[in-house]
Amino acid sequence: MDAFTRLDAKVAPLPLANIDTDQIIPKQFLKTVERAGLAKGLFYDLRFDAEGRAKPDFVLNRPEYRGAGVLVAGDNFGCGSSREHAPWALMDFGIKAVISTSFADIFYNNCFQNGLLPVVLKADEVQQLMEEAKGGNHVVSVDLETQTVVSPSGRTFHFEVDPQRKAKMLQGLDSIGETLQAAKDIDLYEMKRALAQPWLEDA
Repeated sequence: MDAFTRLDAKVAPLPLANIDTDQIIPKQFLKTVERAGLAKGLFYDLRFDAEGRAKPDFVLNRPEYRGAGVLVAGDNFGCGSSREHAPWALMDFGIKAVISTSFADIFYNNCFQNGLLPVVLKADEVQQLMEEAKGGNHVVSVDLETQTVVSPSGRTFHFEVDPQRKAKMLQGLDSIGETLQAAKDIDLYEMKRALAQPWLEDA
């Protein structure tokens, strides 16, 4: 996965609490294991009407928020079923960071495994970002190294993140990438085992 260091991007406000993973990516879009192409299903029932026409009042359909890379949302974002397609769809749409007061645990973990940064801020800080995102300036900076979010008006908010998760995101390492860092040790172990227990190689 791509490393995440600092992101300067448009922020889109979605002031809704308890947005579940079925709202993020409805079940009809889960038939693929490919990450590309899921953007079309992101927030489908919120973005489109029954005839498939874009709802002009939905934030991600509005011209001023086109190309947003940061989403600021209500409490308990990503609740519901544990579908990894949810962070995939957000990232395929171009969103690389989500800011909220809290996230569902499984969604939160899936974000780190896929390079999407979930940022937890205080309620008043999230509200401040919501209000500023509705103004004329929509650009925020999310810096993982310094663990800060700088609002459109220049206010700085600090967030906490697990040091190990932070280190892996800064290096662009998912679980497979982390394991491959020990590839030489793994190869050495397998070579020694093959010499000591050759019958296992024929199993």
